[in-house]
Amino acid sequence: MHQKNNDTAAFRRAQRATVGALTLLAAATLAAPLQAQTFPVTADQRATAQQVAHQGIPLSELAPQAPDRYVVQRGDTLWGISGLYLRRPWRWPELWGMNLQAIPNPHLIFPGQTLYLEKRGGYARLSTLAAGTPETVRVSPRTRSDSLSDSALPTLQPHLIEPFLVEPLVVDAQTLEHAPRIVATVDQRVLMSSGDRAYARGTAAAPLRVAAGVPRFYRIFRNAVALQDPLSGEVLGYEAQYLGQAELVRSETEAPAADGKATEQVPATVDIRASKEEVRAGDRLLPAPARAFSSYTPRAPQGAVDARVVSIYGSTAVANAAQNQVIAINRGERDGMESGHVLNLLTQGERLKDRTDPAKAIIQLPSESNGMAMVFRTFDRVSYALILDVRNTVRVGDRLVNPR
Repeated sequence: MHQKNNDTAAFRRAQRATVGALTLLAAATLAAPLQAQTFPVTADQRATAQQVAHQGIPLSELAPQAPDRYVVQRGDTLWGISGLYLRRPWRWPELWGMNLQAIPNPHLIFPGQTLYLEKRGGYARLSTLAAGTPETVRVSPRTRSDSLSDSALPTLQPHLIEPFLVEPLVVDAQTLEHAPRIVATVDQRVLMSSGDRAYARGTAAAPLRVAAGVPRFYRIFRNAVALQDPLSGEVLGYEAQYLGQAELVRSETEAPAADGKATEQVPATVDIRASKEEVRAGDRLLPAPARAFSSYTPRAPQGAVDARVVSIYGSTAVANAAQNQVIAINRGERDGMESGHVLNLLTQGERLKDRTDPAKAIIQLPSESNGMAMVFRTFDRVSYALILDVRNTVRVGDRLVNPR
């Protein structure tokens, strides 16, 4: 009895410490958008919060064939493994025991790791350690030629979303207008492609320069298309058409004019390193972002979401989208959208004439669940999502809501 009381007291002390740490972390997280400073969180409190063991999910939420042990394979995705274990894959954070408010992505999974499904008290948890195994790390000399970010398990199939992580760019109305532009080509060619040389100019305030700390690699874009909210008609941003990549090899300068009485502008020299479509004079240059590894956890949004499909990426002529296509939606970072958020696609209920009614009244059919989509890139007022599965085609104006 004495031992039992000691164990109970120890558990309550640990529980109070955990709750305190989580409360501080929650306060800091919620306060951050509202003020420049956040509440202080000590290293010990953060460590305690990170080690919180959630109870997991009810056994009824497990997929029928969820394995007790699974070795991660190359080619696996986090979404695929989520579906292997769960009836509703967006509950992955609960199965994995994540405290999302403090730690959006605390776990990286790699090929070769073994996942263990622990079942206790009517609940299930997933771990990289077998039940009762001490957390011991064995270190042996070896050479690694790849980084963890290169080998970590992707959330989705990389070939489906990788182009969109650098290609679509949502800008405001002025960004492209003031961006450096291609003004001429070698041999007065009208169209250019990979391997060609071109000439470009910046603005008087920001000429193109080859210098330390100044962007040298650029992406090439053309006329931005307005992304309009299908409900309000409001312009949410402009999606620039991605054409390719260029490298700045020589700065803009000035040279004496032929009459020797003035100077003339000498444009910068750029080499087109890659092209998706042919490039021409008037196309714009924007600095290429640093390539970053993107890993995120599929999960349901914590707040209520009621979004609409703004456009189907790829062509203005595309009216319908299918599985593995990318859509833009009218919710972005300011609305709380994050990479990894899973949303339920709903069909637009049709308006039709009730032919069974003598009065032939017009009726509105209800919306029906049509599949799932996952957000993988966010901007201020617009996000891009990949259609994970779908029963019928997706159209502009279709709704996206929280999964159930």
